[in-house]
This record gives sequence, structure tokens and C-alpha cells, in this order.
Amino acid sequence: MSRAATAAAVAALLAFTVLPVYWMVTSAFDPRADARGANLLPSGFTLDHFRFVLDEGGFGRFLLNSALVGAGTVLLAGVLSLLAAVAVARFTFRFRTAVLVMVLVVQMVPLEALVIPLFVQMRNLDMLNSLLGLTVVYLAFSLPFAIWMLRGFVAAVPREVEEAAYLDGCTWLRMFRSVLLPLVAPGLVATSVFSFIVAWNEFVFAFTFLQDESRFTAAVGLHRFFGQHTNDWGAVMAGSTLITLPVLVFFVLVQRRLSSGLAAGAVKG
Repeated sequence: MSRAATAAAVAALLAFTVLPVYWMVTSAFDPRADARGANLLPSGFTLDHFRFVLDEGGFGRFLLNSALVGAGTVLLAGVLSLLAAVAVARFTFRFRTAVLVMVLVVQMVPLEALVIPLFVQMRNLDMLNSLLGLTVVYLAFSLPFAIWMLRGFVAAVPREVEEAAYLDGCTWLRMFRSVLLPLVAPGLVATSVFSFIVAWNEFVFAFTFLQDESRFTAAVGLHRFFGQHTNDWGAVMAGSTLITLPVLVFFVLVQRRLSSGLAAGAVKG
């Protein structure tokens, strides 16, 4: 393939990837977003859509709910997946292989197939319309991937390093905190990004489980700007931009450790 053809292919791929983001951001600031049509350039600049979304639309509360659910999912998934990864990588117990296979099987089940069973289970546990219940659901979806990935990192740490820490007088907890945790930190960052994205972007379960508007997450709150006959495209694009910003900031903050974590996981897993 010639350089010109390669450049054209790369340009087309970039345009296909970047154009939706460009359209979303520019429409959020376009005072005539509803009548923009196919114009690539916005008609002007305004912050009215953001003011409407945050003030009248109550989107600040939705963003806070998503942040609480996302933070809870990341923290719980990080702690539980790391402890589970240590258990399956370091300890020998009955049905260990079966546990690993079941974790992998759960990862393969389509999420849509679990909506009704989880709804019934959350209803029986009296956890519907609750951010805690939604966090537990997202935690269940995040754990299989997190356990599989962190297992590779834990298994790659030589046992001799842990034994040397014991010889120096460390307890298991001190060895875990001072020796094992720093070595698997890149993998923990990678799994945290995955857990955060799952909790922040998910719509189906949040829309099904939450009935009280004050508990809506950002993805469900965005749905309020879609009408039966007309859509407020300025508000929709402004809300979409606000939803995108936290994920983008979080990714920029951890991208260095994320890159090293994914590369190390690919080699060590």
C-alpha cells in the first residue's frame, strides 16, 4: 500500500472517530443546535445549554450520583479483586480451577440477559431505587475481569520476594501493603479504569432499578432531555459533554500507569 493510500486510510479513520466528538462539543455550545442540520460549523457560541442542564435540568445531582456509584465500584472492586487474585494465585484449595472457570463464564454472559434476574434479586433484598444496590450490581460485573487480570500480576511476583519479607520480620499484612501492593499497582490502576467506565457509562440497569429522580445517574438523567416528539439537542449535547469530561480527566490522570499496566498484563498474564 502506498503512503498516500495509508495516509488517506488513517485520515478517514480519524474523521470517523473524531467527528462524533466534534459534533457533540460544538453542538453543546451552538445557540441554534436544534436547527443546525448538516452544517459542520456552529452558528455561534453560548453557554445557555450548560446553564439549562445544570440549573433547570438538575444535572449536577445526576453527576454526583454517578460519581458516588463510580467511586464505590472502583474502591470495592479494587479491594475484593486484589484479595481474590491473591487467593487464586498463591493458595491451593479445593475447586480452585472451578472457581476460575466460573469467573470466566460469568464474564461471557450478556448483560441484557441478567436484567430481570437481578431486578428480582434486588427487589427481594429491598435494594431497588438505591445507589448502594446499583453499586453492588456494577461490582458484580467488574469483578470477573478484575480478578482475571490481577491474578496474572500476582502470579508474576516471585514467591521469593514475599519469603524475603517474612524473613525480615514482616507479617502477612505488612508484606501485602509494602511489597505485593506496589508491584501489582499498575494492574490495579488498569482494572480501576475498567470498573469506573462500567459504572459511569452504564444505562440499562440504572434505568431499570432507579425510580426516584433524585437518585438518577448521569446516563439516566440525560434521557430526560429526549421527548416523545421533539428532542432538545442543545441540552442533550451539553449533558453528553458533561458526562464525557470526568472520564476524560480520569483517563488523563492515570494513563501513564494504565499503559504500563496493560503492557505488563499482556506479558505476565
